[in-house]
Amino acid sequence: MKSFYNNYLILLSLVLILAVFIVFSILIHNKDIGSDLTALKRIKKTGILRLITDNAINSYYYYNGQPTGFEYELAIAFADFLNVELDVVVPGWNNMFPCLEQGKGDFIASGLVITREGLEKVNFSIPYMTIRQHIIHHKQNSGAENIEELKSRTIHVNRGTSYHSRLSELKKSGVPLNYILYDNVSTEELIRMVHDKEIKYTVAANTIALMSRRYYPDIRIGISIQEKESLAWAVSKKDPEMLEQVNKFFLYAVETGILKRISDKYFSNIKDPDPLDLKKFHQSIETKLPAYKQLIYKEAMKYGLDWKLIAAIVYQESQFDPDATSLNNVKGLMQVTSVAAEELGIADSLRPSTSIKAGIQYFDKMIKKFDYLENDYDKTLFALASYNVGYGHVIDALQITKDMGLDPTKWQNLKKTLPLLSKSNYYTKARYGYTRGWESVQYVERILTYYDILKQKEYK
Repeated sequence: MKSFYNNYLILLSLVLILAVFIVFSILIHNKDIGSDLTALKRIKKTGILRLITDNAINSYYYYNGQPTGFEYELAIAFADFLNVELDVVVPGWNNMFPCLEQGKGDFIASGLVITREGLEKVNFSIPYMTIRQHIIHHKQNSGAENIEELKSRTIHVNRGTSYHSRLSELKKSGVPLNYILYDNVSTEELIRMVHDKEIKYTVAANTIALMSRRYYPDIRIGISIQEKESLAWAVSKKDPEMLEQVNKFFLYAVETGILKRISDKYFSNIKDPDPLDLKKFHQSIETKLPAYKQLIYKEAMKYGLDWKLIAAIVYQESQFDPDATSLNNVKGLMQVTSVAAEELGIADSLRPSTSIKAGIQYFDKMIKKFDYLENDYDKTLFALASYNVGYGHVIDALQITKDMGLDPTKWQNLKKTLPLLSKSNYYTKARYGYTRGWESVQYVERILTYYDILKQKEYK
């Protein structure tokens, strides 16, 4: 019995030693791959960069089953810079900082303003953009002329945002305003609530406000309540190596033009849209577009084109009026010239069905002329400009681009040189001569606005 007891103690001791060894091994293993490891080392070990962001129009959302958004594309460029893959964590706005602190992500990119409160929680990168905060109100509600006139008005904002911080500062300074706080409610949702008269006032950055006005044309962008503020990415205070890499990336993105290219894609065409035009467009897509939607969709699918982009072109060309006539006496939904229609083998380009068919076929032809471009976004914009002003004029502008030492594969450069074809010292040397190139730039940017609105609409 004693021998059995001794053997039992020996066995128990061995089990305990083995258990301690296993626990110790687990702790060591977790240290290699877990939260105690710096983000940069973990990223290099796993090959995955984890972005913490929020579902928002200026940050991250899905279109046609694909992720998109300004912050997302910038984060993709950062992942490429590190030569790793990107993973996305979306915990909700008010959970982003805890998510970073708990090591569930490597950095936050979600239109964050550098604030005193934020500096206590995280390290901010060098700024990549500046914004201003504005009061947002419905067109039927009076806007304040100055900050003092905000007294007794109730403003709705999300808790923990820079908007919350600014309103708190104003109230402490003696401005007798009221504000109601929400949790995990996006700025765009609050803007929608203003548009639908559920609330009277909110606050938004000028970039978000201008983008949102595309979808909510009855909102008005009121007074600014803050001087310019800087947007930055956030990393853990425990991880200076990660901060260094983020800052290196931003310097690289500025030097290579990556930051400007992505910024232009999302923000270059949002400045001061005409509210009346936007209102008319929203009405047209409800009342006129349904008559042509299936036809546009069917023809666009034949060429692998997004039907919403084609619908945006149709509206820009004719406002969905099949009898529309341009100043140059070109008629039809897509304003295809008789020369172009004949070239495509289409006899009657005035009927809605044939006009749409001819327009899509001609636009696809323009796209194929720029197949040498690697970036699909630039390719689309080059094709839109060619659809409007003619391929020859675009080629002339590209030659000017080359002569000026600019990259001829980028829309941001073509939009600088197309307007030059209205100046005699340029068009007299161009093969196809004079054209009002600035109108073509405006044409492209209006279509992008209409297209973006359509992308946010739900269609069955």
